[in-house]
Amino acid sequence: MVDTMKILTAEFIRSCVGPEQFPNGGLPEIAFVGRSNVGKSSLINSLLQRKSLAKVSRTPGKTRAVNVFSVVTGDVQLARFMIVDLPGYGYAKVSKSIRAQWGPLLEAYLTDREEVRIVVLLVESRVPAAQDRATIEWLLSIGHLPVVVATKVDKLKPSERVAGLRRLGAELGLDDRLPVIAYSSTTGEGRDRLWTVLKERTRI
Repeated sequence: MVDTMKILTAEFIRSCVGPEQFPNGGLPEIAFVGRSNVGKSSLINSLLQRKSLAKVSRTPGKTRAVNVFSVVTGDVQLARFMIVDLPGYGYAKVSKSIRAQWGPLLEAYLTDREEVRIVVLLVESRVPAAQDRATIEWLLSIGHLPVVVATKVDKLKPSERVAGLRRLGAELGLDDRLPVIAYSSTTGEGRDRLWTVLKERTRI
């Protein structure tokens, strides 16, 4: 199968713990958001075809900053941009003080950054959460039409796939504007489709 996106370079730039640390330079940004342990780091590594660019942790809630990566591709539609990995939400064992820091940081980034061209919302294909639906509604309210990606679809049996994704869409209140992209960081399923959607939606 022909790869739809050739990654020339992908590198970690910085971790931001406050809005003043967000990068300057005006490059378009693609933000990734989702609850803790949904597989954001694994998906970013899979998408960029790097084994350990985004650090994968077995401990939910480990990402406590806005992590920024610079990407250069061989595609003129999406040649240079930033990928931004936002802290995961919804992990109960994270202290209230840390959660209190995350909220304003995410809100400042997603509401105030002109560079944010698209938000990719990751949801667990088998276990959607009420917070996922609330996040979708909030993103829509501030003007972001998220790309919804169902992670870990390799964990679904083939016989469960169609019904499971349909149920996921219903529970999240999705409509024709928000189709679900099935993705597996293990097998690479969904990678080409996600790149296609990102190129269509960012219009860089």
